[in-house]
Amino acid sequence: MPVQSLLPQQLRATCDTSLFSFATTAELEPSTSIIGQPRGTRAIEFGISIPNKGYNIYVLGPVGTGRGTTIEHFLQERARAQPVPLDWLYVNNFATPHQPRAIAFPAGQGVAFQAQMLNLIANLSNDLPQAFDTDAYREAIDQIREALQMQQAEIMQTVEHKAAAAGFGLMNTPSGLMVTPVQEGKPLTLPALQEMDVAARRELEKQQEALTDELDDVLYHIHQLETAARQQIQQIDRDVTANAIQHHFEHIRDLYPDDPEVLLYLNEVYQDVLNQIDDFAPPEDDSDQEIDLRRYEVNVLVDHSRTTGVPVIIEPNPTYYNLFGRIEYEMQSGVVLTHFTNIKSGSLHRANGGYLIMDAADLLQDMAAWEGLKRALKGGDIRVQPVATMDGERVLAKSLDPEPIPLSIKIILMGNAGIYYMLYEQDEDFSTLFKVRADFDSLMPRNAEQVLAYATFIATQCQKESLHPFDPAAVAQVVEYGSRLAEYQQKLSTRFGAVADLVREASYWAGVNGRTTVTPADVKQALAERAYRANRLEEVVLEQILEGSIFIATSGMVIGQVNGLSVIDTGEYAFGQPGRITARTFMGESGVVHIEREIDMSGPIHQKGVLTLNGYLGGTYAQHQPLSLSASLTFEQNYGGIEGDSASCAELYALLSSLGRLPVRQGVAVTGSVNQRGEVQPIGGVNEKIEGFFKVCQARGLTGDQGVIIPASNVPHLMLADEVVTAVANGQFTIWPVQTIDEGIEILTGLTAGQRDAEGDFPPGTVHYAVQERLFNLAHDLKRFGNEGDDEEEEESGT
Repeated sequence: MPVQSLLPQQLRATCDTSLFSFATTAELEPSTSIIGQPRGTRAIEFGISIPNKGYNIYVLGPVGTGRGTTIEHFLQERARAQPVPLDWLYVNNFATPHQPRAIAFPAGQGVAFQAQMLNLIANLSNDLPQAFDTDAYREAIDQIREALQMQQAEIMQTVEHKAAAAGFGLMNTPSGLMVTPVQEGKPLTLPALQEMDVAARRELEKQQEALTDELDDVLYHIHQLETAARQQIQQIDRDVTANAIQHHFEHIRDLYPDDPEVLLYLNEVYQDVLNQIDDFAPPEDDSDQEIDLRRYEVNVLVDHSRTTGVPVIIEPNPTYYNLFGRIEYEMQSGVVLTHFTNIKSGSLHRANGGYLIMDAADLLQDMAAWEGLKRALKGGDIRVQPVATMDGERVLAKSLDPEPIPLSIKIILMGNAGIYYMLYEQDEDFSTLFKVRADFDSLMPRNAEQVLAYATFIATQCQKESLHPFDPAAVAQVVEYGSRLAEYQQKLSTRFGAVADLVREASYWAGVNGRTTVTPADVKQALAERAYRANRLEEVVLEQILEGSIFIATSGMVIGQVNGLSVIDTGEYAFGQPGRITARTFMGESGVVHIEREIDMSGPIHQKGVLTLNGYLGGTYAQHQPLSLSASLTFEQNYGGIEGDSASCAELYALLSSLGRLPVRQGVAVTGSVNQRGEVQPIGGVNEKIEGFFKVCQARGLTGDQGVIIPASNVPHLMLADEVVTAVANGQFTIWPVQTIDEGIEILTGLTAGQRDAEGDFPPGTVHYAVQERLFNLAHDLKRFGNEGDDEEEEESGT
């Protein structure tokens, strides 16, 4: 029974605008829900809800499905209802300054505490100098100093009198006071000492030694008096300081009565102020001395004062320092130094208590970031350290080792299947840290619910970006574009990035055309303009075909020559291109030889397709006779290599035509893959392939005898351009769906393929009969040729 060509309504699934009850998309409520991903949505819901460790999420799916933005909005909706996480601050550690302490505050109170500490510093800097700059303070200090001076003078006077009575005096030397013998008020000279007899000199030395010991005791007593005086002054200073600052500290303490960490820190600050009074007391020498009081400041690392719910953070550049924060350094007097106020937060800090979204490929660009992230997830804390410290290398500059901050976070990694399986197989930590796989599909069903979801998506984009609203017919055009992207009449693409681009471009052209509402004409213009920007190569190829540089026939009948179809993908744009496939068959035993395969211009899938042809020929024609032939197949004018098996049907048709010496229609192009049983299998790019051959035929003039043979299993994938559908409706172009090679060869040759009768023979006048006869003749001639050669050899040997 002849194959029925496709009807116009089978070539494109149009969208029924009666599904829409709105006049424009401006009437629809925007939505941030994830569209068409029930499996992925359920996985994400599970991952963010389960509190156990290790249930981070890997979102697996192709690029362009709008995963990042969609998941961010999805999480934000759920995050608003959750309690805001803690603020985190770093403060000075007075015991070990290189290890700053981390203190948590309820959301929004971190900056308040910072302001309170800055106010405290200002009050200390103002009140303490004033407290010391009073007459009472100066009188008290002066009294202590005067009393000390009087005591020192009395004690020294007593020693001097005693020494003078014994003939000695006190002299100031570089090494301190010394007792020395004197004569007439002057130190005894060395010659005078030498003139003394031994006994007198010994007595003098004995007295000098005793007085020296007494002087040492006196000096020690004076030192004790000085120490006591200093302690008295220090105690006065502490009392003055405490009296001046106590109420400031009490005010802050009263704000945090139940926070032991804050109270401990405030007590440490209080004690440090008392111990560092000189920083606030007026200098004795009237010099303008700049005091560094940064040790009392507060470094607010994470501030949630303006956060609603838990944070949802997207990190577009997940390097180590962007994730974990950094410690900045500064130059002081030629020395590189740092300070706890130079600690800066990373996205892990900002997302702590919430969700952090990253691209897996970007993260793996920095292995230090990936390894650090795994350590943080396993250890449950965030450590701000230089990369060199993490690797065990020395850090030349003086650095800090801040106290780790507890980590409670859900990581959402987005990536393709290749990265997922690579990590799963090669990284032993991955499966324990990312236990939730959220699989995002590139397709979703095209039903009423999802069509309305497309309309809602368009409305959301229009409101978000202040675009012109779409009327129902324009929405229908976008829906049909979604099916074209999906290459499936009953499916829609979830590549919402591409759909959003079309919405923006259609809105632009509506504005250019002076419309405030987007119409179908604007959507079509957006698609046409997009194609025009990218189809220069397609036009070059078409021009070469029309001028005869590339040999493509679209009329007549030729033996062993078939128009195959391929797809050229230039990235943003893909188009179909016809290519001439030729076959020559002759006597021999080489089998089917594909020229591209022999010179390594074909890929493994194409080579498999060629080998399948041998299986078909053997199974169909060599059950009762040997398959003895040599055949040459090639893609004419192909210089770029071949991959894929979608031309295997066309190659087989060319072989059958050559073997049966049956001419085939040149106005018909062929695409499809074939198996060894002669069944035609589906291929990709069916729309581009049909449209590519149609454009060539259209440029030369449609005759009504032209068309394309496609696999019947590809009919659900058809979303052809309007001009192709119109040509088919007008009888100018035909598309035939075939299930077997027999159906296709009948269209190409106009002959019946033929079925074996009860005796196993094909009926005369059929395609298979002609091929079978030719194969039999080739085998017979080859055998006869071989026998004649053997007879000649025997005659020569007999002679």
